[in-house]
Amino acid sequence: MQQLRLSGTGGQGLILAGIILAEAALLDGKNAIQSQSYGPEARGGSSKSEVLISDAVIHYPKITIPNVVLAMSQESCKKYTVDLPEEGILITDNQFVGKLPEKQYRKIYELPITHTAQEGLGKALFANIIALGAIAKITGVVSMESLTRAVLNRVPKGTEELNEKAIRLGMELV
Repeated sequence: MQQLRLSGTGGQGLILAGIILAEAALLDGKNAIQSQSYGPEARGGSSKSEVLISDAVIHYPKITIPNVVLAMSQESCKKYTVDLPEEGILITDNQFVGKLPEKQYRKIYELPITHTAQEGLGKALFANIIALGAIAKITGVVSMESLTRAVLNRVPKGTEELNEKAIRLGMELV
């Protein structure tokens, strides 16, 4: 079972990213559960979205030990990596995470996620979709076809082409 935690600050679109990731898993014929939590602030407070993906039945709807943590802010990196084991995968947005945890992880990817959104697509709001492309490439947890379908099911009409490009940009970061 894959246990993924997408974390950052409110307004970065990580709740939507978790929903999209779970939907992509369902489209691949897997079982998935998505949950979310965020601080009382609408924007700027901590937020996280957790996704469990499995070929088997999922008996408990919460993450017990994450395999993958995406940290899109320094605060979320500090707060949400405490239970990531050394064998886990840590993915950070290097524009906002400058100091990594002291624990050594099997794989750490420091990626210019938000920078790529701003430079490649003109808006930081595509960072969540770029992050999904990177996660899918790193983990193989969902197929690119299902990820693309799930993204296109959820994004505003008229932004489909930009969102497809965001997925590709995320994959190219890895």
